[in-house]
Amino acid sequence: MDTRLLTIQDVSCVGQCSLTVALPIISACGIETAILPSSVLSTHTAGFTGYTFRDLTSDMPAILAHWKKEGITFDAFYTGYVSKDQIPYILQIMNETARPGAKRIVDPVMADNGRMYPGFDADFPKEMAKLCNGADVIMPNLTEAAFLLGQEPVLEGYDQAFIEDMLKKLHALGAKNVVLTGVSFSKDKLGSACYDGKTITYDFNEWLPAAVHGTGDVYASSFAGAYVQGASITEAAALAADFVIEAMKATLPDPDHTYGVKFEKALPFLIQEIGKLRK
Repeated sequence: MDTRLLTIQDVSCVGQCSLTVALPIISACGIETAILPSSVLSTHTAGFTGYTFRDLTSDMPAILAHWKKEGITFDAFYTGYVSKDQIPYILQIMNETARPGAKRIVDPVMADNGRMYPGFDADFPKEMAKLCNGADVIMPNLTEAAFLLGQEPVLEGYDQAFIEDMLKKLHALGAKNVVLTGVSFSKDKLGSACYDGKTITYDFNEWLPAAVHGTGDVYASSFAGAYVQGASITEAAALAADFVIEAMKATLPDPDHTYGVKFEKALPFLIQEIGKLRK
């Protein structure tokens, strides 16, 4: 039976993020990718105004019932942008459709740059923590990590001891592995810190002088693909970061392309690197 991953997040019809990114990237990793849209938006919410939004929470119970009737199960789950009301349904879906040893990968999408995203209230991090509890991997950015821990975000001026204390506190939420993204100890390097409950490892790349929407989703999707294909969290984090860099380098020459990264141009790189893992 082929490996099948279910990814649960929104569909932004235009804008390279969320399911529009996850489906092709994880498929390119050689994994059958099923989707459960949490909502449908005409565009993503950064840089566009007047976008449409349709919540799909009410569809989830019927979808689960049909899957159970058909005997549909999954080897892995990867969640992204979801609402507070959906988290109980998602936990039920994971519990009732998981194959033995199924992996749970949670990107606790809710905030960045020190602020919550529109539509999320102050109670949302507590609900997201329930989804993180029992996950095989969680991968918050610095802002999301702070909110999960009930802290004010610290985005600069921190040291290694601060990051490592945060990793241990995040691990205590109940996840087996933590990948903290957006970590930097110098102006020219940006990367991640990984913790499995015993060992902390770091991965850094050059800090490109640009801020492009959707890189977090590209990172999380390629991480999920690599991890499910057997990479360690450190290997998956490094591969995902390298893929994001390749995608950004393909995007930066086009200054009008501000709504996402041209990850499609970097898919040959990803397929090549995944191929090395599978040998």
